[in-house]
Amino acid sequence: MKEPKESTIGGVARAAGVNVETVRFYQRMGLVPVPKRVFGSFRDYPPAIITRVCFIKRAQQLGFSLAEVKNLLALEDGQSCIKAQGLAATKLATIEARIADLNRMRRTLQKLIAQCRAGGGRIRCPITETLAHGGR
Repeated sequence: MKEPKESTIGGVARAAGVNVETVRFYQRMGLVPVPKRVFGSFRDYPPAIITRVCFIKRAQQLGFSLAEVKNLLALEDGQSCIKAQGLAATKLATIEARIADLNRMRRTLQKLIAQCRAGGGRIRCPITETLAHGGR
């Protein structure tokens, strides 16, 4: 995270490694505050906005939805570690369930591919048959 040369939305976006539209989207979602205009037309973005945008991006990289990020931001005071831990544990359980589903899908596809290879010149393909009839 680099400090911006200017405190504009463009400077925030560059420093956080996102585009300006991402910052605006986060503002519309209520994740990032919109600073007041100074000197008539410019908004003066404090460095804390960069930290917040980076927080949001890192949370998304860990699989948190924007709604979940909003909940995490509400715990940003550092005094709610138990609640943050609960949110992280819930996310971990979701990820582990997805991994289990992906492993199941991988095993099924491996089995179907092996059946297809072993079948040689069959009239019916085991892969398309399974997909068409749900494995019956």
